[in-house]
Amino acid sequence: MDEAQQIQLHVMDHEAKGASSSPGPVSPRPDYRPPRSNMLRWFRIALYAIFVLGGQIAAVMLSRLYFEKGGTSKWVLTLVQCVGFPIILPYYFISQRKAISFTAALNTKPSTWLLRVFAFVYLGLLAAGNGYLYSVAFEYLPVSTVALISASQLAFNAFFSYFLNSQKFTPLIINSLFLLTISSVLLVANNSSERPAGESNGRYVLGFICAIFGTATYGLNVASQQLTFRKVLKSESFKVVLDLVIFQSLVATIATSVGLFASGEWELLKTEMDVYLLGRTSYVMTLVGTAVSWQAFVFGGVALVFELSALFSNVIGVFGLPFSPIAAMLVYHDKMSSIKGISMALAIGGFISYAYQQYLDDRDFKAETNKDTEVSEA
Repeated sequence: MDEAQQIQLHVMDHEAKGASSSPGPVSPRPDYRPPRSNMLRWFRIALYAIFVLGGQIAAVMLSRLYFEKGGTSKWVLTLVQCVGFPIILPYYFISQRKAISFTAALNTKPSTWLLRVFAFVYLGLLAAGNGYLYSVAFEYLPVSTVALISASQLAFNAFFSYFLNSQKFTPLIINSLFLLTISSVLLVANNSSERPAGESNGRYVLGFICAIFGTATYGLNVASQQLTFRKVLKSESFKVVLDLVIFQSLVATIATSVGLFASGEWELLKTEMDVYLLGRTSYVMTLVGTAVSWQAFVFGGVALVFELSALFSNVIGVFGLPFSPIAAMLVYHDKMSSIKGISMALAIGGFISYAYQQYLDDRDFKAETNKDTEVSEA
């Protein structure tokens, strides 16, 4: 019996020493999200980036078509930014039917439920407010001016991410933010930013203020999404991405619908549809296409926040801004200038800079993990 106890104590002492000598896996940066499966993970990231870029470009083109052909409602333009979420409901229920546990739901603490409800309502109201602010800005300001102001969303997002998510800034990330911001500024360097004809001083100032606050609320919204994943949802399951997209969009849709009816603009929708230059059917299809495009953008953006960070999601969005002129050149036959080409090159350089930083983080994390594994096995 004594010998057996001595052996057991020796084994326990050896395990304790091994545990104390192992520092455990350490992320290169506090804001860095450890990879789960490199190949599959990067495939997902690429797919989500395509959703963001494709959705953003299509939504901008269709929004421009809406205004050019006779659309005038700010609330309708705001509503289509969030009302498209039902298209992902079938996938949500089919893919997650085994993951949804009503027993686990009933066992969830009321405080946890209240915290989640508060988070979804907060994010939804932010999204609704952001959409309306941009709608007002697009009505009273030239598109080029709004695009210039929107370029500052990286700065706002970096600011909020620093305080909410402990975002760290390496030289590569700072270089990426600088190149992407300059890229967006160049987009309007050869465009007229004069006040639209017929706009009063008050409306012009209002549009400028709404553009600034819209950019700031978007940066806050994306940073808050990352905070919600870390502090509220606390899950590695992709279900939380769908939860956030659906419930945030649901709250935003309800808030925007209230604004639409309270403003009385809903009474003008039939008239707007009748005078739409492409016809009633095209009017409906334009709004449906815009809603689907915005939903693809929102879904891809939230998924990128889940996979990496709020800042990376925002980088992808700003990275797509210089590609909108190419789409406009193909669809609306806009002219392609050399400045736009330089802007695109800078955007690609900024994206590569950020992607290389992510590669270094993955490499360092893998090396740290392998080192810890070797120490624990020794």
